[in-house]
Amino acid sequence: MTRVQDRAILPTDLAARMARLERQFGPFARQIHHHFEVGSTSDVLATLAREGAPHGTVVVADMQTAGRGRHGNSWFSPLGSGLYLSVLLRTVASPILTLAAGVAIAEALCAATGIETTLEWPNDVVVVHDRDVRKVAGILAEATSDVELGDRVILGVGVNLRDTAFPPELADRAGSVEGVSGRQVDATVVLGELLVALSSRCAQVEAGAKTELLARWESLAPMCHDTTVEWLVGDRRHCGVTEGVDEEGRLLVRVGAQKQRLSGGEVRRVRGHPIRR
Repeated sequence: MTRVQDRAILPTDLAARMARLERQFGPFARQIHHHFEVGSTSDVLATLAREGAPHGTVVVADMQTAGRGRHGNSWFSPLGSGLYLSVLLRTVASPILTLAAGVAIAEALCAATGIETTLEWPNDVVVVHDRDVRKVAGILAEATSDVELGDRVILGVGVNLRDTAFPPELADRAGSVEGVSGRQVDATVVLGELLVALSSRCAQVEAGAKTELLARWESLAPMCHDTTVEWLVGDRRHCGVTEGVDEEGRLLVRVGAQKQRLSGGEVRRVRGHPIRR
């Protein structure tokens, strides 16, 4: 394990990248904790948070054995295939934080690799080609309130960088950045750009710049307009057509003559209904 405040004792390539981008991080990445293997970067960061780690602390690992996704799902995190990190946010607590993180990942991947990704509400980063949708990154925001240390959010991010043998349950919807771009990807470049973008977008949330942030999210999320989607409420399946997001980041869906606001759960595009650009 490498636990640092001085980036010089990070792996050499990572330390060099962090040093070049230091002025753009703001409060981010003043402490970076690098691990070869962990159960979950978010669990490691939660322990550091309880010990008083500052806002912007980062935990990054080469692999996870118990990475988490939304709704209790696991995040496939094998060695050498992805970027796995968690960031501690002590000054930002907002329902649109997950959307802000999605914007940051999309922007970082474009800056680092040149690929154009799109966003699917609330936290999937995907590449769309014809009718094939491949998820290349995901986000999990976990909020905790502490009497002594105050509120905090641990933002977990997983990015599939390289092709790998995905488990059968993921094979038809997961993809990798290298797989869709056809080019090799430097994980340290992606990490650096991601921390820069997260710093910028979280500062927007902190400043209350919702309108600008949500407009940017919608520009990256063609699914949120005129797309037929479905979701479950209990055992009952519902279907409607998307109409954007509201000021709190809830998905607006037209069901017949009514408009519903979805604040959670899993929403899927109905197959056979293309995303309108």
